[in-house]
Amino acid sequence: MFNDFLFSINATLPVFAVMVLGFLLRKTGFLTEGFCKTANTLVFRLCLPVMLLRQMAQMRPADLVDGGFLAYAFCGTLVTVLAVWLFSRKVLQDKTLVGAFAQGSFRGNTALLGTVFLESICGSRAYAPLIILAAVPLYNVLSVVILSLEAGGGSRLDKAHLLSALKGVAKNPILWGILLGLPFAFLSLPIPTAADKALSMLGNLASPLSLIVIGAEFRWTAALQRKGPTLGAAFLKLVVLPGLLIPLGALLGFRNDGLVALLVMSGTPSAVSSYIMAQNMGNDGVLANGIVAVTTLLSAVTMTGWIFLLRVMQLI
Repeated sequence: MFNDFLFSINATLPVFAVMVLGFLLRKTGFLTEGFCKTANTLVFRLCLPVMLLRQMAQMRPADLVDGGFLAYAFCGTLVTVLAVWLFSRKVLQDKTLVGAFAQGSFRGNTALLGTVFLESICGSRAYAPLIILAAVPLYNVLSVVILSLEAGGGSRLDKAHLLSALKGVAKNPILWGILLGLPFAFLSLPIPTAADKALSMLGNLASPLSLIVIGAEFRWTAALQRKGPTLGAAFLKLVVLPGLLIPLGALLGFRNDGLVALLVMSGTPSAVSSYIMAQNMGNDGVLANGIVAVTTLLSAVTMTGWIFLLRVMQLI
């Protein structure tokens, strides 16, 4: 059991150590707000898409449909998002909090942290394109729908916001990185050596740079202003959702990298972009920022705990 605990710590500690470094660098003034904003854009628009393009290109057709993982991940994401939204509408007395609460409870940092955790735990990023294909488009579209309906505590759907969300999905550089890699995967075509080396250098920037920026943008004061809803959303995000998807996935026969992929898809901290969207769409930005901060902090414990549990049960 000690070996399982040691494995869990070794898998998660390096990830959070780099995030803490980012936080300390920002506190000491070494990193500026402008740097963090530019670095975030660089990772999102270039480094991460390039990394995913290479990962997709290195896959074979059989890997893309292995065990029905993509279908399960997509359906699981859809069902849990809708369930969290309905739960939020029923439980929260202050209806102005519903949109931010719901989005913070389901929208994980799948593209950035999910990929990092997969590499740290499994030593491979093979499932990263699959969990992003399954979750990211749904996150983008349903987040806009929910935030539009719940803005100001109301229940209206802004057609312009919905159309904007669909356009945003079509322009998403992360999804384009995956789509550009598909022909190489399906046709088993190699990327030319010189191009592959250049893409590798760019892609390798994604993980460390994103962790530093996430740590630098941590905002603890926001978490203290909405304690109840913030902790409730964190519990849903880090405990309840993986607690539903992982056991069912295990019953369906997923093991090892597949179960870890389900964990990082459902149990990673709330995405920083959820705060930006909530703030700009008439929802509670303070709550959204607090959820990002608390889930980022507590995930150091919950991710280690989930990995330890799966190791003890000999599922990974």
